[in-house]
Amino acid sequence: MEDIYKYAGKRLTPDEMKAAIASSRHAMTEQDAIVRSRNFEEVNLGYSIETAQEEAKRCLLCPVPGCVQGCPVRIKIPEFLSAIVEGDFLEALRIVKEDNALPAVTGRVCPQEIQCEGKCTHVKAKRESVGIGHLERFVADLERYSSEKLPVETAEPTGRKVAIVGAGPSGLTVAADLARSGHEVHVYEALQKPGGVLIYGIPEFRLPKELVFYEVDNLKQMGVQFHYNHVIGRIFTVDEMLDERGFDAVYLGVGAGLPRFMNIEGESLNGIFSANEYLTRNNLMKGYEFPTYDTPIYRGRNVAVIGGGNVAMDSVRTAKRLGAENAYLVYRRSRVEMPARDEEIHHAEEEGVEFHNLTNPIRYLGDENGWVRAMECIQMELGEPDDSGRRRPVPIEGSEFTLDVDAVVVSVGTSANPLLTKSTPGLELNRWNNIIVDDKGRTSKKGVFSGGDIVRGAATVILAMGDGRVAAAGIEEYLETGEWPDKVE
Repeated sequence: MEDIYKYAGKRLTPDEMKAAIASSRHAMTEQDAIVRSRNFEEVNLGYSIETAQEEAKRCLLCPVPGCVQGCPVRIKIPEFLSAIVEGDFLEALRIVKEDNALPAVTGRVCPQEIQCEGKCTHVKAKRESVGIGHLERFVADLERYSSEKLPVETAEPTGRKVAIVGAGPSGLTVAADLARSGHEVHVYEALQKPGGVLIYGIPEFRLPKELVFYEVDNLKQMGVQFHYNHVIGRIFTVDEMLDERGFDAVYLGVGAGLPRFMNIEGESLNGIFSANEYLTRNNLMKGYEFPTYDTPIYRGRNVAVIGGGNVAMDSVRTAKRLGAENAYLVYRRSRVEMPARDEEIHHAEEEGVEFHNLTNPIRYLGDENGWVRAMECIQMELGEPDDSGRRRPVPIEGSEFTLDVDAVVVSVGTSANPLLTKSTPGLELNRWNNIIVDDKGRTSKKGVFSGGDIVRGAATVILAMGDGRVAAAGIEEYLETGEWPDKVE
């Protein structure tokens, strides 16, 4: 990924440059915090055409744009922003979709502040970045509501057939790139709907599910075939795909959906859930619309969520919307070290979530019926940095206190589910049971590629998509040459 895009188009005039430097970032309109904290409608309401064009004019059209370098899928950002300024919104979307099959998704959930926007020249000059994510969302949304659609373009059929295991962000990205090249693509998904974490993990108020289905419909128009309720490793194996079902290559994009717990006293009490179960019940299974959907979900009055990432933030904001009088976010480090997006933290604070930073649970207390009633915690202080580069939290002796709770959601990370990898001999794993790949997404098993969370561990949607793009290019090369390394490292 060293071929940093060099913008070769127009340059700003001196007056345009002065205006771009002097202008402030345009905020996106939002639902009122009090109102939205009790509904599941989308928080951010988008840009108008006029606001989008004014924001796009803030782009400085840098000759070597750092924003492109910061984007894991290398969207040609200055080009698509220029098209917005010129009012050619369909062309802007076409440019984005050359590199990103899911712009309506990434425009909402991508951590732009540490990727493309974090590399913006405005930021280097201590100004606010261009709202790249908001503009990406804008062009995707505009097409969805317009009668004029971006045409579906694919190459002539190649006769090659590729299987993708997992319909999450990385799998959908591989599917888009390979279908565009004319290959026959089949996607096998264990759940009853496509999207992976986009469907079961991210709440409606952050990512409306109709957007995911809209993007998937675009892939279907490209010829991608989807097979749901297919648990690969049980229905049939990867070897059977290669040896008996006629696939020339297989991509494994199954994510890392095995929840972790803290293994502390009382963790088996009723009312203590993994974030995976809690969010899946609410999002995929529409628990928030019970009894319209027959998916019961526990609605606690005093709900604590353990963790500081985006999943924890989604969980605690969901608890608030499900009626919690007190929704606590309990995190063992400080707010500065919190890995969740700044926007999500800010929204949670506005919605009345109570933050207990530098706090860690040490045991749960139950009632006579086996339900959690309280959580004993200890206060922490930050010591020396650990392997993550963040300062290690250290317990403060004698600082224990009790927090009354009737529900707890544990969001301290996930790991790789071994179901698929155990049924695939010859697939090398690391000590965390993640699949080992090389810089082209190739695994130790010939013809098998992988990427996303099953390789990285739990990460972001856009990083999984970046892995998908790398693997798609690797698959193209393999289909053409048939070459495979003796050892993958």
